[in-house]
Amino acid sequence: MTARATFLTVNGLRTHAWRRGSGPPLVIVPGLGCASWMYARVARELGRTRTVFVYDPPGHGYSEGRHDYPVCIEHLTDHLAAWLRQAGLEGVSIFGHSLGGEVMFDLAARYASCPTALIACAPTGIPENPSVRVQLLRLLLDLPSERLGLLLPGLRAYTHCGLRRMLLLARDQEVHMTGPLLGRIEVPTLLLDGLADHVVQSWTVTRIQADIPDAVVRQIPGGTHALTDTHPRAVARYTLDFLEQLGQ
Repeated sequence: MTARATFLTVNGLRTHAWRRGSGPPLVIVPGLGCASWMYARVARELGRTRTVFVYDPPGHGYSEGRHDYPVCIEHLTDHLAAWLRQAGLEGVSIFGHSLGGEVMFDLAARYASCPTALIACAPTGIPENPSVRVQLLRLLLDLPSERLGLLLPGLRAYTHCGLRRMLLLARDQEVHMTGPLLGRIEVPTLLLDGLADHVVQSWTVTRIQADIPDAVVRQIPGGTHALTDTHPRAVARYTLDFLEQLGQ
């Protein structure tokens, strides 16, 4: 099935998403500066048994943003919650990559009716994450391991989002997530850990698991930070197995 684009006006901003596949719905939330087009490979695999909605946060991809919005993670979470309600997708499974995982955790803690299950792929989400400068250094170390075909789409996405917005959102990570907030998550949670990820390392995933009751970890050997692109079949297999076991 070919992808279909949709646009909704959410909080005054024209918001883009695209969908493909058939079956129970699953929403993908991109990482920092990333755009929906960077998740085509994993969406194709997930779309074999799911209706996959790939959402562009405000100021990302084809979605509008403002100079002053979004500049913190709560802005991203509030917009996602509003978009889910408006799209008729409240109460579905959510898949978040990198910062999208942190946004998804925030959503589950503050908007408990929105998700029924969480799949966090290479997620951020603890205040012990290193400074913005160290995160950028780790990203540079990770880039040579990524698929060459992702670099140009990724550069296009980062350019569209803008350095200022990305820095403001990255700085907010240092103060945003706390253990008690993760402890408020009451839906089944899967954490996907790429063992070759320089950006979000395994100790971060282990710490998040300790704070989310009954969270499950699956490790992907050779998985880089963009393991949705480098290992889409493994990511999809673990995700679909997890949801099927839940009966979702």
